[in-house]
Amino acid sequence: MNPQFAAGARVQVKNNRPETVMRLHLRTPHYVRGRQGIVLRALGRFPNPEDLAFNRPAPEKMLYHVLFEQQPVWNEGEAGDTLLVELFEHWLEPVEG
Repeated sequence: MNPQFAAGARVQVKNNRPETVMRLHLRTPHYVRGRQGIVLRALGRFPNPEDLAFNRPAPEKMLYHVLFEQQPVWNEGEAGDTLLVELFEHWLEPVEG
C-alpha cells in the first residue's frame, strides 16, 4: 500500500488521548499531539507498536519522518531550529490549505 502523505505534505498530529480509555503503548509523543508539521519522507511499513506491546496481532502501518518547528513545541530555541519525530500514519491527518 502506498503512503497517504507525500514528502512536503503539511500534516497535523491527532490530539487523541486513547490511553485514558484503554491500556495501550503509545509511540506518539504527547508534546506533538495537536501540532502541525511537514512530512520529510515515508520510512516504510512496520507492525503497529500499539498492538505489539500487548502481544496482539499487529497490522503494518506506514511510518513517517515529520519535521516540526522547535519553538512552538518547546517554547525555546532559535528561529530555524527543528524537531524530527517518527510518527505512524494513523496518528496523522492532512492540513487543508
